[in-house]
Amino acid sequence: MSAGDSANPHLVGLLYRDHRDWLFGWLRKTVHCPHRAEDVSQDTFLRLLARDDLQPPREPRALLATIARGLLVDQFRRNDLERAYLDELAQAPHDLHPNPEEQALILESLREIDRLLGQLSSKARSAFLYNRLDGLGHAEIAERLGVSTSRVRQYLAQGMRQCYIALYGEPT
Repeated sequence: MSAGDSANPHLVGLLYRDHRDWLFGWLRKTVHCPHRAEDVSQDTFLRLLARDDLQPPREPRALLATIARGLLVDQFRRNDLERAYLDELAQAPHDLHPNPEEQALILESLREIDRLLGQLSSKARSAFLYNRLDGLGHAEIAERLGVSTSRVRQYLAQGMRQCYIALYGEPT
């Protein structure tokens, strides 16, 4: 049964009717911007529509707030990532700067990589970044993370799998 055939649209409609004003008000106080609050509110309900396993929640406002917080965290991470990229770009010679279209593609790729690596545990993500960005070896990563070198190898394999998925899609 697909999401379109399920009770999801009806349930989300009820949640929207009963809790949308509360969620918008809560977000408006949280982000101090009515436009951003509206965007996150709508994205929260879109996220619910996309769920195949949605059941009537016992605490609908807690569910909505949890989803909205996750969306806000995602936005903060994207903004931090974009700011870091633009800071690095500002340090490069101007003739090496990509054109605006290339910059948009690069930022979208960085967001996708961040999203995929964000699916890893914090230790797996750290191990992957220590290895790929900082060039650290397995033993040094193991020491920093307080795990065995075999665990570091597992973490790196998980990171490589996420990169594979980013490039080629889910393996069959």
